[in-house]
Amino acid sequence: MFGLIWSDSARSLLDLAIGFAVAGMLASGYQLLTMQPPSFTLLHEGERNHALAAVPFLLFAAPFIIVRNTLRGARIERRNFGFAALAALVAGLWSLMSGTVVVMALEAVGRLVA
Repeated sequence: MFGLIWSDSARSLLDLAIGFAVAGMLASGYQLLTMQPPSFTLLHEGERNHALAAVPFLLFAAPFIIVRNTLRGARIERRNFGFAALAALVAGLWSLMSGTVVVMALEAVGRLVA
């Protein structure tokens, strides 16, 4: 029983790490191509098609954007620890979910063995 619980915890930790890695990779790639950091303002693009195209990108890049904005806000606006902890919790849960989707997709195409 303990081995089953440990394997589930290890898998969740791996999903969390993969979610953050994918978020960082997407955000860095976006910044490399556009010479500006990604943000949630991509949803307010002038054309509707551009805004809709940004949704899948933001679904997976959001943990990186949340953490970056939190660190910048803590440094510039002197936000308190409670706000940073809440943002880290949201980014962590979001990363866990997006990492789970990435792992499931890799398993579905046969690139990852469960």
